[in-house]
This record gives sequence, C-alpha cells and structure tokens, in this order.
Amino acid sequence: MSTTRTAAATTSTTRTAAATTFTTRTAAAATSTTASGVPSAGSLLLVGAVATVLAAAATAAVSAIGHAAGASLALAGEPIPPPGFATMTVLFAALGLLLALAIRRYAASPRTLWLRTTIALTVLSWIPDLLADADAATKAILMTTHLVAAAIVIPAVASRLRR
Repeated sequence: MSTTRTAAATTSTTRTAAATTFTTRTAAAATSTTASGVPSAGSLLLVGAVATVLAAAATAAVSAIGHAAGASLALAGEPIPPPGFATMTVLFAALGLLLALAIRRYAASPRTLWLRTTIALTVLSWIPDLLADADAATKAILMTTHLVAAAIVIPAVASRLRR
C-alpha cells in the first residue's frame, strides 16, 4: 500500500511539474519577449500587422459611413472608393512598422521616440487634407480616417517597444 501511495505521489508531483513547465512556456510565448525582457521584433510585427488590418477596416468603414451620410469623398472631382482608404492605410502602416523596427533597434527610448514621431506625423498628415481640392465634409472625413488609423496602430505598436 505504501508503494502505491509513493507512486501516486510521484505521478502527482510529475504532473504538477509538467503543468508548471507548460504554463511557464505558454506564458513566455504569449508575451514574446527576449531574455532581457524586451519585446521581440516578431511580436512587434505581429501586433502591428493585426493593428494594421483593424485600422484598414476602420478607415474603410469611416469613409463608407461618410459617403452614406452624403459626403462626396472626391478629390479634384475624382471619387475615392472606400477600399482606397484601406489600401492607403495598409501602405502607410507598413511604412510605420518599418520605422518602428528601426526605432526599436537604434533608439535609447524607443517607445517615447515612436510616440513623439508618429503623433507629429499624424498631425502633419492633415496638411494635404486641408490643402486638397475637396469640400469641407470630404476633408473632415480624410482627417478623421487619419486619426482613426493612428488611434489603432500607434498604441498597439508602442505596447511592443521598450520604454
């Protein structure tokens, strides 16, 4: 009987150790950090890609809602289709991810530099919108789509950069 209890205790201990190891490995994979505690480039790209897809869908939705509300969404007389908003969002978010990778590698405080740079670029992105040959509603929608995309992508990428 004693042997059975010892075997059961050993099996229980082994299961507990295996579960602890599995939990630890799973948690480590979920956080995707390097040994120094810095989020990996892969996790930055993954989070950035997900944020990019969400931002593209959101900007297309904002433009579709604006169009449904009666905005022309025309620049110099040429209408911008809602998928065009998504395409440009993906293009510029991808450029932003390349910028984030460079900042991650070379900056002393990557998160701070990322936030300062991208917020400034978001504000600067309104200049062409304000100067565009478009009605006020179209300009407002263009500026809103920039804010929507920035509100999704910037914090997501910042979360994967060290302070």
